[in-house]
Amino acid sequence: MLNHVLDWAGHGLLHASAWQLAVYTLAVTHITIVAVTVFLHRSQAHRALELHPAVMHFFRLWLWLTTGMVTKEWVAIHRKHHAKCETADDPHSPVTRGISTVMLRGSELYRTESKNQETLAKFGHGTPDDWLERNVYSRLPWQGVGITLVLNVVMFGAIGGTIWAVQMLWIPIWAAGVINGLGHWWGYRNYASRDNSRNVFPLGILIGGEELHNNHHTYPTSAKLSLKWWEFDIGWAYILLLTWCGLAKARKLPPQSKMGALRSHVDLALVQTVITNRYDLMARYAREIKRAMHVELLRAQAGIRSSQGAGSSGQWAALRAARKLITRERETLDAKALAVVDAAAQNSPVIGKLLHMREDLKAVWEQSSASAEQVRLHLQDWCQRAEQSGIAALQNMSLRLRSYQT
Repeated sequence: MLNHVLDWAGHGLLHASAWQLAVYTLAVTHITIVAVTVFLHRSQAHRALELHPAVMHFFRLWLWLTTGMVTKEWVAIHRKHHAKCETADDPHSPVTRGISTVMLRGSELYRTESKNQETLAKFGHGTPDDWLERNVYSRLPWQGVGITLVLNVVMFGAIGGTIWAVQMLWIPIWAAGVINGLGHWWGYRNYASRDNSRNVFPLGILIGGEELHNNHHTYPTSAKLSLKWWEFDIGWAYILLLTWCGLAKARKLPPQSKMGALRSHVDLALVQTVITNRYDLMARYAREIKRAMHVELLRAQAGIRSSQGAGSSGQWAALRAARKLITRERETLDAKALAVVDAAAQNSPVIGKLLHMREDLKAVWEQSSASAEQVRLHLQDWCQRAEQSGIAALQNMSLRLRSYQT
């Protein structure tokens, strides 16, 4: 009898091998990631897709068993993050709180904000509010993870406790730490969104596609996070599978920019198309600025070599100092960085004109009080000034702008 008890304590009922334990751990933690990205994030927080009630209930049960997170709390905190992004009111911004704080104490920040009733009331609307939610999932959040601990130990013995610990740490490390931390601190940017969001990695597999964080902040209501041909969003692959089974339906996807014949004039249809494709347009504008900056640096360097004096040397130094900042949105720069960018603009009429025209172009879709006709005239005037500027980058942008198709 004692031998049976010791054997069970050591190996559990399943007597799983090491590789079976590893596969189980990876499988259950991956399902948790899928539940977070598909259900909590895309379906609940952003209403990007509709899920069949059976799928929703499965994800709710799974998250109760493996995380103890409450749907309303998670959704409210995430929506507040978008509404207050990179400000002092952002629940978990590394810009305001520091990267080490968010990486190491992300779950603590989450728990603190989850107790803020104002946050829950303002941002937690539309989440499940049935009997199960009120009496089980929200009322008894830690009983679920307790059940999982017991099941793990029964199935695998003492090692089941270690597997449970991994399950409990998976979301705090990868979602609260890596995505909320690194996703706003390190990586590449496809689009100049008005925050510091980054794509941590182009292959969104380990964290369900959430690695593509800049894409998400650019199009937050899109059910699909991969936007470039080299990017992969496994969360979207699961959504497609659920859709094929009749269990899900994407409500919104990112716009696909289409190019066609050059329009002879700016009409209201073109204005709407430009506004729809504004992120693609500004990403291409950033590339034009980079190319222009490279040309201006070479020109200044040539001036130094031809002994044109300190003027060319000062221009080269000012441009070089700003080369990594020049494409960023002014709203994301601090006072020191703004001074560097402004110095480059003053030392190069071309760069100065490009930056001025970029802000003027952004005003096309930021004029909340302007009539449709005023916006059309503004865009038409911008195109005329760009094409008459004599600056190739501006002329290219105007031609591209006038080639957008619905």
